[in-house]
Amino acid sequence: MAGTGPARVGVITFPGTLDDVDAARAVTYSGAEAVALWHADADLRGVDAVVVPGGFSYGDYLRAGAIAAQAPVMRSVVDAARRGMPVLGICNGFQVLCEAGLLPGALIRNASLRFICRDQWLRVENTSTAWSTRFDPGAEILVPMKNAEGCYVASDAVLDELEGEGRVVFRYVGDPPRQGNPNGALRDIAGISSPDGRIVGLMPHPEHAIDPLTGPTDDGLGLFYSVLDSIGVSA
Repeated sequence: MAGTGPARVGVITFPGTLDDVDAARAVTYSGAEAVALWHADADLRGVDAVVVPGGFSYGDYLRAGAIAAQAPVMRSVVDAARRGMPVLGICNGFQVLCEAGLLPGALIRNASLRFICRDQWLRVENTSTAWSTRFDPGAEILVPMKNAEGCYVASDAVLDELEGEGRVVFRYVGDPPRQGNPNGALRDIAGISSPDGRIVGLMPHPEHAIDPLTGPTDDGLGLFYSVLDSIGVSA
């Protein structure tokens, strides 16, 4: 907790999760303590924030993220998030947060119907969420992405609400040198937030961009530094 040592950030593992180790590494790079959380255990172990990482939880059976959203740990995450705990969903984690009702809309098959893996440029649209305060407004960041069901969709009413309330946090940069929208996501949306800005989901992978040595950049660290600021622990 703030003032009693390093922040404790939980990272969930579901059957089929691929990126929990990378997410924990990113948490550690930011100066926080990474705390392993198991899908079948409802105990959040006193963490200050939670990362729902990428992968293929439960093999993406039924729908990507649909089964994971019903796991015991997610029931606790939903309760904690509604009390204000910061939560980040990355890729499959974004899908889980949508399926759990913490974020609106859904992620469906890419418009190309193909798996996409590449470095992707994003523009930071909202720098007031718990996970984005370390970025400058309009900053462009480069992080990897890898998904088959990364196309964000929602009704026009929901999309208008997200836009009107400034809840689009990350957007795919659309000019050709930056490759543009990779998966057909409506309004080029790559990431969104809850109304209070404490919950954020995005499709690309900031946890894979924390060290220029392993590439492509260290742009992803901004999300993890931001959440430390939001819980009162500066990095």
